[in-house]
Amino acid sequence: CMPGSPRAGTGRVVSPAPPCPLFPQECLNRQQALSVVRQMQKLLVAQEAAHLRGMRGLRHQLSLLQKTCPQLAVPLNGRMLGRSLRVGHEVHFVCDSGFRLLGSETRACRHNRTWSGTQPFCRSMDDCSSNPCANSGTCVDGNQSYTCLCPPGWSGPNCQSPIYSCSAWPYWVTLSNTSFSRQPRCAEGRSGSRRCSCDTGFQLRAGGVCQDVDECQLYQSSPQTRICLHDCLNLPGSYRCLCPPGYLLHADRNACEDVNECAGKQHNCTQGDLCINTFGGHRCVHPKCPLPRHNTSYVKTSAFQCERNPCPMDSRACQLAANSISFHYLPLQANRTVPRVLFKMSTTRFLGDSLRFTITGGRGQGVFAVRRSDRQTGELLLTSPVAGPATLEVELEMSEFSHKVLLGKHIFKVTAFVSPYVF
Repeated sequence: CMPGSPRAGTGRVVSPAPPCPLFPQECLNRQQALSVVRQMQKLLVAQEAAHLRGMRGLRHQLSLLQKTCPQLAVPLNGRMLGRSLRVGHEVHFVCDSGFRLLGSETRACRHNRTWSGTQPFCRSMDDCSSNPCANSGTCVDGNQSYTCLCPPGWSGPNCQSPIYSCSAWPYWVTLSNTSFSRQPRCAEGRSGSRRCSCDTGFQLRAGGVCQDVDECQLYQSSPQTRICLHDCLNLPGSYRCLCPPGYLLHADRNACEDVNECAGKQHNCTQGDLCINTFGGHRCVHPKCPLPRHNTSYVKTSAFQCERNPCPMDSRACQLAANSISFHYLPLQANRTVPRVLFKMSTTRFLGDSLRFTITGGRGQGVFAVRRSDRQTGELLLTSPVAGPATLEVELEMSEFSHKVLLGKHIFKVTAFVSPYVF
């Protein structure tokens, strides 16, 4: 920094250079300038890193939103167990004491971000325990009370009023169609507004009326949302699952449970017949040993077993006949998944060196196959799904050999009773 001074040979003063700072240290030298630039670079790098972290956090939150299901409503008078809404996670529902759960007890968040099952709700316990319906009426528990389904010839809230009709057709009488709609519950707000709500199972419609929600129509038609295993009956504010004859409604109120008519002596089998329980019914059977033929005769050693009597020394036909004949009855549900093992054959005393298992006859052979499972055991397989009702019969033979010489054989007569239903 130089002060102003006259130029040589003139009397004028030359314009002064920039004034010198009072403190020389305020001028940055090259090293100090580079240090400031480096500090600015560090600050910019830190800001860029913070920005990247923020972007990664936003992407993570967006990814979580794309992998979660919508929030579920907690049923009134109940609780929801489990907080995760992520895909693959489950939540469970339970009701408070005095209420029972209707709908799905467990719901899972699926990959398409929708929940499995149906929205559950808690309903008060059965009001039918006092048997309020007269004249053999059927009591159906409702949301707040009960409904009586009256038999032909009776009507009224408790089926107490006789009906005189010329119609010979059977019919059901409920309380009235008004039981499927009711007035809402309304309350005045602080600002003078009016808020109305409906009971569970009802929906507020135009005109200010709570109309029954037909759960059967909403859910029963789709396999993914079915609320009843078999059939569904819509009721005011609720629904009821129905089962076909031969079944009882399970304790979960959705599934159907087979009635064992044979154990409960609810069958019509005559003396000498054997009762075989099937899915949805029963069958009466009477296994018989073959009649004597070609010096071969059998004796019944148990209800399902016949043994061959000793053969004459010179009777080859008797020696080639089956040593034993057994009868086996299998109840089957319709359209079972295949392949499925139905029956196993084995020998307790293996005297020879090989066993052979074959199908020798019967009806419906096209859906059966036989295979060996180990050295002494063979299996009967169901190879195709079968629609019921149907009765299938197959005859199996297990032959024992020693050095290719037949030592004996056993016949298994298997009968499968296929139900009309898949349960």
